[in-house]
Amino acid sequence: MEIELTRFKVMEGKSKRVDEWLKFLNDHMDDVLVTLEGEKMYVETIFREHLNGHEYLYWYSVRGEGGQEVEESEHWIDKEHLLFWEECIDKTFRPVDLNTEVVMIPHRVKAAMHDS
Repeated sequence: MEIELTRFKVMEGKSKRVDEWLKFLNDHMDDVLVTLEGEKMYVETIFREHLNGHEYLYWYSVRGEGGQEVEESEHWIDKEHLLFWEECIDKTFRPVDLNTEVVMIPHRVKAAMHDS
């Protein structure tokens, strides 16, 4: 199982587009959830932060082994998601992977994740 939290910087002037992106994901959640199955993504959460005049998005995920990468997906929702990504994420900023120090998942929940 992989557990990650990564920070990405939003390009200057793209806040309104990020609003649209996050709304798009929320509005199409049924389709989003379908794509998570192929990725073996148990949990995926996006956080947003404004810090020192910059905007950041954080991706938190709990994922099983051997899932499909979003870039390999043919699902329309993933294609739209990647278009937003290309338009909004600052490629000059090196993403920051935060270190996992403690994982607290009850045994029954962890077992249910492995069963799926």
